[in-house]
Amino acid sequence: MTETTTERSYRAPTRRRGSRQAEVTRLLPNGILVVVLVVVCAFIAIPLIYVVLSSLNSDLGVARGEIIPSSWSLQNYADIWTTIGLGKGIANSLIVAGSAGVVSAAVALATAYVFVRFRFFGRVTIMRGLLVVQSVPGTLMVLPVFVVFASAGSYLGITVIGTLWGLFLTYLTFTLPFSTWVMVTYLRGLPKELEEAARIDGASNLMILLKIVLPLSWPGVMVSAIFAFLLGWNDVIFASVMTNSDTQTAAIALQVFGSTQQNGTLPLYGQMMAASLVCAAPVIALFLIFQRYLVSGLTSGAVKG
Repeated sequence: MTETTTERSYRAPTRRRGSRQAEVTRLLPNGILVVVLVVVCAFIAIPLIYVVLSSLNSDLGVARGEIIPSSWSLQNYADIWTTIGLGKGIANSLIVAGSAGVVSAAVALATAYVFVRFRFFGRVTIMRGLLVVQSVPGTLMVLPVFVVFASAGSYLGITVIGTLWGLFLTYLTFTLPFSTWVMVTYLRGLPKELEEAARIDGASNLMILLKIVLPLSWPGVMVSAIFAFLLGWNDVIFASVMTNSDTQTAAIALQVFGSTQQNGTLPLYGQMMAASLVCAAPVIALFLIFQRYLVSGLTSGAVKG
């Protein structure tokens, strides 16, 4: 009798989990789920496969509408470095976007720690202000940011427009609010007991931030850094007005190359496809390397917020 009761109490949670899974399955049957997944994957894979095949084809073959290249060649990948000047653009993008991601994550971590662990006058107002700044579309801020930076450069006697550090400061104005809110959401779920124990042992706020909070919030930091990096890497609007020919990013290099090919007799389709894949490679590698941190950081912030 005791064994029967024990078995029933042990199997009860299994039945509940099975019933929940059955309820989810009833909402979307397996057949429809497979069809939906196939359609979504096709929408993503077909254009990507076409870009890859076109990058290995000749310009004439792409213009003819060939799906499978009649002649396979890697010459397009060798020509983009001289035709487009993609190397300098990628280097500038890595410098600016990488710096914006690292600095934005570091500042956001310290700012969010102050917001979460300390109470002071104006705290809620500042946090709401960050949310308002985050909600403003970037296209509305192009002219104000350009005027402010140009005026500051003339008043201070330094050049801001056309420099990488000027573009870096521009990206920080948009990445910091988002990164700060991500870290606020993540730090709210961290236990205070570890910090209190470290404070009893004589640790300062800086030591607690570096030795305790940073290791525990590493997934959230990676989420903030990667999203800030993507904003700088994919940006075209601000980079088009804040850079020149020497400091242009990879996105601007692609835009300039595409516009110059519009009046040509035969656009360099193959090189455009190859350049697009090369510019997408760092982002794909970033997601593959830090995928574990991204998933844990986003899910933890969603649950603990």
